Amino acid sequence: MSDFIALVDLQVPAAVPAASSEPGPAPGWLGRALESVSVWIVLLLAWWVASVHLPLGDNPLLPSPLITARALWESLPELWAGTLSSLTILIPGFALATLLGIVSGLTVGTSARLQRIFLPFAKVAGPVPPTVYIPYAIAILPTFKLSAIFVVFIGAFWPIFQNAVAGAHALEQRYRDNARILGLTRFEYQRRVVFPAALPHVFTGMAVGLAFSFILLTVAELFGANAGLGRFVQYYADFADYPKMVAGILYTGLVTFLAMTILDGVRRRSLFWLK
Repeated sequence: MSDFIALVDLQVPAAVPAASSEPGPAPGWLGRALESVSVWIVLLLAWWVASVHLPLGDNPLLPSPLITARALWESLPELWAGTLSSLTILIPGFALATLLGIVSGLTVGTSARLQRIFLPFAKVAGPVPPTVYIPYAIAILPTFKLSAIFVVFIGAFWPIFQNAVAGAHALEQRYRDNARILGLTRFEYQRRVVFPAALPHVFTGMAVGLAFSFILLTVAELFGANAGLGRFVQYYADFADYPKMVAGILYTGLVTFLAMTILDGVRRRSLFWLK
């Protein structure tokens, strides 16, 4: 018996204490702020060095941060007018895509028959880059604004639709059974059971769709708009006014960031049960 115990002791290694998985102390507000802007500080310094101290400093295509900031300040009234013009295209297209994407996605996601009918078409039409529709939409629709709204709608619809389908399809079977036992109508089932359960997926699709909407809006405005953020960048690029062109690009990025931040705030308030 003692020989068996000795053999076991030889074959089984001594237990190694597990590494602690507890996170370290959280940084203070100053540390978090520095972490948030660290990448921007590095990029700003690299931009300043490239525009002032490297041979690229003689290239007018690369204005310095100070010159760009001055051009941005001078262009704020024009940029604000362009923002309002762009929002008259972005908001209707994205809102319509959100409404139809959620309704159709939840409807298809809860019906096996509708999935067999529509999902093969969605797999073909969804991956088509919406930018290919821009020249055709401008030629077919009566105004540029309608064509741009259509392109924004197409770009935002498919991510929202596909994520709504995925959210409805991922609903646990026990919730379906409980709804059937309670005798909920189809509308009540969609509104009280499917929609809340699919909301995390829906907001994911909305975030992707909103990012696509800004991209397509800017591209569409390059084709024939008389105003807008994309038109601002294209106009000053045509006249080789690169400080204002770069200022327009940075301003467009800021507007996109604010829109995504607002959507993320709505998501956190709506999904208060998720941590």
